[in-house]
Amino acid sequence: MRHCFYNETVGFFYNNSRKELSAHWRPKDVLVVALGLAVSAVVLLTNLLVIAAVATNRRFHYPIYYLLANLAAADLFAGVAYMFLMFHTGPRTAQLSLKTWFIRQSLLDTSLTASVVNLLAIAVERHRTVLTMQLHSEMSAQRVVGLIFSIWAAALLLGLIPSYGWHCLCSLESCSRMAPLYSRSYLTFWAVSNLVVFLVMVVVYGHIFVYVRRRMARMARHTGAHPRHLPPVLALVKTVTIILGAFVVCWTPGQVVLLLDGLGCQSCDVLAVEKYVLLLAEINSLINAIVYSWRDNEMRNTFRRLLCFPCLRNSKYAAPDRGLHSHNGHFTVDSSI
Repeated sequence: MRHCFYNETVGFFYNNSRKELSAHWRPKDVLVVALGLAVSAVVLLTNLLVIAAVATNRRFHYPIYYLLANLAAADLFAGVAYMFLMFHTGPRTAQLSLKTWFIRQSLLDTSLTASVVNLLAIAVERHRTVLTMQLHSEMSAQRVVGLIFSIWAAALLLGLIPSYGWHCLCSLESCSRMAPLYSRSYLTFWAVSNLVVFLVMVVVYGHIFVYVRRRMARMARHTGAHPRHLPPVLALVKTVTIILGAFVVCWTPGQVVLLLDGLGCQSCDVLAVEKYVLLLAEINSLINAIVYSWRDNEMRNTFRRLLCFPCLRNSKYAAPDRGLHSHNGHFTVDSSI
């Protein structure tokens, strides 16, 4: 019968994994916390702005914008989780109970997983609508709610699994170095799952990119075919490139480091870079709001109205109606989402 160490301290598991627990604040600890809190604050503000924009502007009451608001909610939760981590890291880690340590990690895993799955859902939705050159999908409100529920259910499941058994409290030899209370097998599973989602997104956006390029080529040969489609097509090419590039840059390093730790790579110094790759992944929550929202003209104007609420009566841009319109479901104006 295996012996479990439920009554041990966090320090006991860190010593077992040979992960250093500092007794005082080092310069690099202060730097990481300062950067983390700054990024988290910006993530909270930008994603609150996205949610408010979708809620207050009726032109955004469509499936893609509901998913966008849900992505903002996931990124908002990621900001809260990362801020919680910053207040419970460094020398404070040794003072945590096992329960608090698991809560800290579960919040982070749940929020980051929700962001990734949301990105995948938006990619699939855009794939379906772009291939039919429609502005909005015909997904019903019930299906959108069901999809959002499924996203959070999957995120919660992956985030809470370690707390309810997939840990190393009863198997010290399987403990991770980066997360000393987690089993290496869970880290491997989590990293591989995210990398698979990443691969699916690359395939989906790659197909969108190829389709748009081919359609642009056909439009170039027949300039009088559908000229009103050209602006959104060009904007979509740029947006897809930015989305893919940001996702690759922000997420790949962290997933690779997690996978190396999960596989037990002894020659890999994963502890030297763990906080920086996590911060890089958190920055993606900020980039999401910029890429998916700021590039949309109507969203940008809504941001201005929200930020200039006291002077709304004197606003010069409150009157124009240059939002998202469609004729028989097809693109009629610039929309880069």
